[in-house]
Amino acid sequence: MKRIYSLDVLRGLAIFIMVFVDAVPGGIAYPIFIHAPWEGLTFADLAFPGFVFTMGLSAAVSLARRNPSTKKILKRAAILFAIGIVFNMLPSIFAWLILDDFTGANLYAGTIENLRIFGILQRLALTYAFGLLLARAIRNDLGIFLAAFGLLIVSSLGFHVYAPDNPFDQMHNISRAVDLIFPGENRIYWSTHDPDSLYGTIASTASFLFGFLAGKVLLDRAALRDKIFLLGAAGGILLVVGGIWSSFDIIAKEIWTAPFALITSGVEVLLFVALIKFLDARPNSKRFFQPLAAVGMNPLFFFLLTNVGLVLLNTIPSPNEGMGFYVWFFISTFSHLITPEFGSMIFCLLWCVLWLPIAEVLYKMNVTIKI
Repeated sequence: MKRIYSLDVLRGLAIFIMVFVDAVPGGIAYPIFIHAPWEGLTFADLAFPGFVFTMGLSAAVSLARRNPSTKKILKRAAILFAIGIVFNMLPSIFAWLILDDFTGANLYAGTIENLRIFGILQRLALTYAFGLLLARAIRNDLGIFLAAFGLLIVSSLGFHVYAPDNPFDQMHNISRAVDLIFPGENRIYWSTHDPDSLYGTIASTASFLFGFLAGKVLLDRAALRDKIFLLGAAGGILLVVGGIWSSFDIIAKEIWTAPFALITSGVEVLLFVALIKFLDARPNSKRFFQPLAAVGMNPLFFFLLTNVGLVLLNTIPSPNEGMGFYVWFFISTFSHLITPEFGSMIFCLLWCVLWLPIAEVLYKMNVTIKI
């Protein structure tokens, strides 16, 4: 089975946005490029669920090619989870190598005693294993659809049953309660919660399953026009249901609520439909999307590569004591372009573009680095 170009583009776009958002220097950016602190939805909040959705979509395509054993699925998830933990340790490792200070305080790891257990890669690992095993066990499309909504209902009920008076209070909700049990208060990202916590995996698995179903539609033998119509209708329904659900639950990436999963999945479905239709109507436009397709061919590799680069540059000292080289360089240069926010946008775009030649070389050589 040939590679699906629109899938590579969508996956590459998700990673491009994730890298762009991670590259924001010192929190200086237009509000849409910064995650909502608790409730709400910004452009930045579409990045991670976008990749979870494409992971589900890719899983459906991969499953059509070969049926991996449960052992292989769990092995891949375990490797991805372990890489995530090692990544969390990188700031301390770099601090020890460069600054001779292994206990240097940072947001990612700090000391071994408060090493963060969860993270983006860990959330992806758990969602991938749980979602794929569930989809493979059910097989029936309607069953998978019902399972996705069942997970969202379970997630929502957990908040309302645990704290019926104020289900989504930052300091008193079921997601935080689970965090305090595991991995523990000293091992979470923020003092109030961990944005990639164990409880949030319930709803993120639903996002994965919505992507999986989109992949099943894509692989169907029906006419392209019919598939586009079905996906477009599904995307619209997800948005409407998510909007209605938001009357009862907040829209929040930080705890991956049910409305958040529905709305972001709806956006991703409609974006996927737009890409399929556009690329089918204008095949020559593939040249324009080539950089995204190249990144989408090795998404996790580029996510890791760019983030390791960020950790390294933030560890290297600058002439301004107490400020990493990365932020110092931005403040000394691009922050003076019209406004600091505008300069930040250009700075982040250039950071993303910096890695495209590597992606293009791997794409031309047809090299796929599987993680």
